[in-house]
Amino acid sequence: MQTTHDLILENAQNMSMVEDNSIDLVVTSCVYPIIELWDDLFTKLNPEIGVALSNDNGSTAFELMHKELDKIWDEVHRVLIPGGIACINIGDAVRTIGKDFQLYSNHTRIVDYFTTLGFNGLPSILWKKPTNAPNKFMGSGMLPPGAYVTLEHEHILIFRKGGKREFKTELEKQIRRKSAFFWEERNKWFSDTWDLKGVGQALKKSTTRERSAAFPLELAYRLINMFSVQNDTVLDPFLGTGTTMIAAMMSGRNSVGIEIDPNFKEILVERVKDIVKLSQNRIKERIAHHLNFIKLREASAGELKYTNEYYDFPVMTKQETQLIFPTVKGFRQISTNEFQITYES
Repeated sequence: MQTTHDLILENAQNMSMVEDNSIDLVVTSCVYPIIELWDDLFTKLNPEIGVALSNDNGSTAFELMHKELDKIWDEVHRVLIPGGIACINIGDAVRTIGKDFQLYSNHTRIVDYFTTLGFNGLPSILWKKPTNAPNKFMGSGMLPPGAYVTLEHEHILIFRKGGKREFKTELEKQIRRKSAFFWEERNKWFSDTWDLKGVGQALKKSTTRERSAAFPLELAYRLINMFSVQNDTVLDPFLGTGTTMIAAMMSGRNSVGIEIDPNFKEILVERVKDIVKLSQNRIKERIAHHLNFIKLREASAGELKYTNEYYDFPVMTKQETQLIFPTVKGFRQISTNEFQITYES
């Protein structure tokens, strides 16, 4: 088994190289409107955004920024297969523009637009980003009523293009069974609240911007295993440091990443060099957690009925009996922007 992973270095608004109905899953974290870090980028895309900010017109800037993102979402709808799923990580923004401090609800605006495109909204995930910073409170400190609660979460919005994806042939069904996850993972992953520690976003390379806006590898890894099967193709139209692509490699999926800043390529190539170790460690971790769960479960409820055919350990359900982890064996760069990953047979 092998997968291919393509990095497209061009304006992220132009996804014309990706064919219609060719992508099974989208996992991305877009640039966040009204976050000051991204003002210059949005203004380059539309100078009217800079004018609105200069005139202290936050509402107009907010809408114009989202209209730039709407162009990406149009393309996401085009390239996804019927039944394909899009997972969008987005944070809301709080900001003082002029004399007014207010919340700008990025996730609500994106939900509205995806609904307009015809996507079916699925239950979303609240990603809690714990912080113990003593100065995290905003506003007037201990004096009411001018203090504000802090934003310590982001949203993972989940949409499906049309109805449920169908697996009709025996080969399709077999691949789906191989792509199963553990019963106890299902119970944890499909909760609507995730407690995942964020990752450091400062970039050491002077040729790139100062921050990456990257999400944790575990976040992308879960979503890919939850909403796609092995050999599927995963797209990230805001690839950045390549977290989605790395997670796809670890999961036996193909991937396409689009990034406007070519300087991120060097960072991605360095990360790919660790893919064998990352893959093996994550599989060992999943198996170890499963065996510990089984030990505790059998101690309290007795011997389990089912056994995984490949690993020969107990599992909770029949759906887990053909589960096989795709373990990365090696990789090579087969062209300027293309990687090939091979897996243990």
